[in-house]
Amino acid sequence: MSDSSDLTHGTVETNGITIHYVEQGEGPLVLLCHGFPESWYSWRHQLPALAEAGYRAVALSMRGYGRTDAPAAVERYSIMDLIGDVVGVVQALGEDRAVVVGHDWGAPVAWYSALVRPDLFRAVAALSVPFTPPIGGLPEGVTVNDVMRMTAGPDRDYYRLYFQEPGVAEADLEADLRRSVLGFLYTISGEAVANGDLDQGWDGHFPMGQTISEQLIVPDTLPPWLTKADLQFYIDELAGSGFRGGLNWYRNINRLPGLLAPWVGSTIEQPSFYMGGSTDMIAGNTPDALETMRAALPDLRHFEIIEGAGHWLQQERPAEVNRALLGFLAGL
Repeated sequence: MSDSSDLTHGTVETNGITIHYVEQGEGPLVLLCHGFPESWYSWRHQLPALAEAGYRAVALSMRGYGRTDAPAAVERYSIMDLIGDVVGVVQALGEDRAVVVGHDWGAPVAWYSALVRPDLFRAVAALSVPFTPPIGGLPEGVTVNDVMRMTAGPDRDYYRLYFQEPGVAEADLEADLRRSVLGFLYTISGEAVANGDLDQGWDGHFPMGQTISEQLIVPDTLPPWLTKADLQFYIDELAGSGFRGGLNWYRNINRLPGLLAPWVGSTIEQPSFYMGGSTDMIAGNTPDALETMRAALPDLRHFEIIEGAGHWLQQERPAEVNRALLGFLAGL
């Protein structure tokens, strides 16, 4: 791990839950939001870099993860609950402005936080998941899950659909935590392609009737960006929290269009930043989605696809991410 001697752990009570965070440095607030199935620890390389550059870097344990509360009800994990958590943390930390940064599921949280609270978030940066402008409600009787099923076709399942039924994915993934964690981290990394285990990045589709765990590739040796201690940290975190909280985010996908409908036709006017990996196909990092994002954001100041990198961008390529992010922040 990067220098962690100055890391401070804390908690805040906000939005009806207790949220754990890790902090380093002093200065303008930069709030870091992780994705699935991760931890504040996913930002271990960014915290010291941001602190050294003169920022107050705060990495959250998101709702349902680690030492942050995991409400029992599935509906407590909507995008508005997640935005509320981020807003509440900024206020609980005594700040009135922040830059919000997100990766994977944390990216939509960051994007939409900036969209709905431009007064609070002065800029937004996202990794691996581009901005999707709100589309409003779907036609009567049609859900986002229906659209995903039509895209997959009759013979294929999709990871977001597999996650929908409570208990199914939990039992599958928690049966062998080490295999699940390492499998996720490797299968959608750049190494899986570079090593020839996949011809191209995995897009999340798989044969109907199979499980997610059957799709995961478990390498004989760890990728160079992941140590035994790193892997064990993730395993220990998920051993405590389980997968259910993180999976519940996916179980609220159908509610996204309706919840964001008030912002249809508006966009993020603040300075914005996007980075993706060239082998990353898991979360909408497609040419069409990238073009939609670029057309929608009037002040997209940094756009970069890192050749050979996969989904876990800030861990696979920390030097490139830190350099670009610090450059973006310095220009605000």
